[in-house]
Amino acid sequence: MINMKDISVFQQFGKGAPAIQITGGTNSVIYTRVSSKEQADRNLSLETQRKACDQYAEKHKHTVLAYFGGTYESAQTDERKEFASMIAYVKNSRKKISNIIVYSLERFSRNDNSIWLSGQLRKLGVEIISVTQPIDTSNPAGKMQQKMLFLFGEFDNELRKQKCMAGIREMLLRGDWPTKPPMGFDSVKRNGARKIVVNQKGKLLRQAFLWKAQEEISIIEICKRLKEKGFTINHRRISEIFRNPFYCGLMIHNMLEGKVVEGNHEVLVSQELFLKVNGIMDRKTNGYSIKEENDEIPLKRFLLCNSCGKSMRGYIVKSKKLYYYKCCTIGCKNNRSAKWLNGHFKKILGYFNLSAEPGLTKLIREQTVATFNNFQVNREKNGKC
Repeated sequence: MINMKDISVFQQFGKGAPAIQITGGTNSVIYTRVSSKEQADRNLSLETQRKACDQYAEKHKHTVLAYFGGTYESAQTDERKEFASMIAYVKNSRKKISNIIVYSLERFSRNDNSIWLSGQLRKLGVEIISVTQPIDTSNPAGKMQQKMLFLFGEFDNELRKQKCMAGIREMLLRGDWPTKPPMGFDSVKRNGARKIVVNQKGKLLRQAFLWKAQEEISIIEICKRLKEKGFTINHRRISEIFRNPFYCGLMIHNMLEGKVVEGNHEVLVSQELFLKVNGIMDRKTNGYSIKEENDEIPLKRFLLCNSCGKSMRGYIVKSKKLYYYKCCTIGCKNNRSAKWLNGHFKKILGYFNLSAEPGLTKLIREQTVATFNNFQVNREKNGKC
């Protein structure tokens, strides 16, 4: 018989009991990394990190099941290959992983995602152990201290980024290109100074500028001629080169905020030649000409599909020399004869013939144009063009 004074039998109905987390396990993985080759020459080399982590694991009786990292990876993003492999291993390993051992917390992560990620790992029963920053994360104070160290790492990253960006902008304002130069140029050292000079490909690109300016040939033809000379390049890349003022000695960059700066690099073509080439390109776009209006299909873009409500475009069947209107929506398959639709539209317009005084006709015409323009503006605002 149950003793009614003993309420322990009702324990199964209790609420709010803390979830049982498996902590204090010994199965661990070790993660090491450096973000630049220069760090390998200091005490943050990969060998130094791994040795310190191994010593920590041996001293505290941890069983190391796997090693990750061992390469150059930036801590500013959590899309690092070795880092991602480690996280996947920790989550999916058959053997319960309890710890990730790192040399310091900044070796783990230095971005605004680090606090969230450490929290997610903690929910899985995985703690991040820093060999050089011993913290007891089993209590709120320790968790707060770890978060503060993550924040300091992120703050240090932002300061470095700010200083780096300021330095790059100053270089650009001086006329010095800060990164790898565009195609056709090499970066070389002369008398201890960095110089950007024209290479062999650049000489061929100079010839491409001359072909465009003197013969007004198409981009495709230029690509063919370059290929005959052993230089294979995409026609889109050629177009980008022709529009890049770097080749005539000027520099543009997002960090210059719209300014154009005269560069210190070797000039590939003159500014006059560059402008002439771009003047030709403005008149001719890849050898194609576009005729916005066509008397055979005047209702294109104005006509709407009766099935989906989208605009219909016009096209010609060249073999039959017949014009059609076609819906732009994939799978709609709504085609209509332009000849029939144009005639039907004219018939509808016939219902609006007006017999009125000349002054009234002019007023109606002006109002009709104003109403139509207002209608077009409203369509553009609503994104229905």
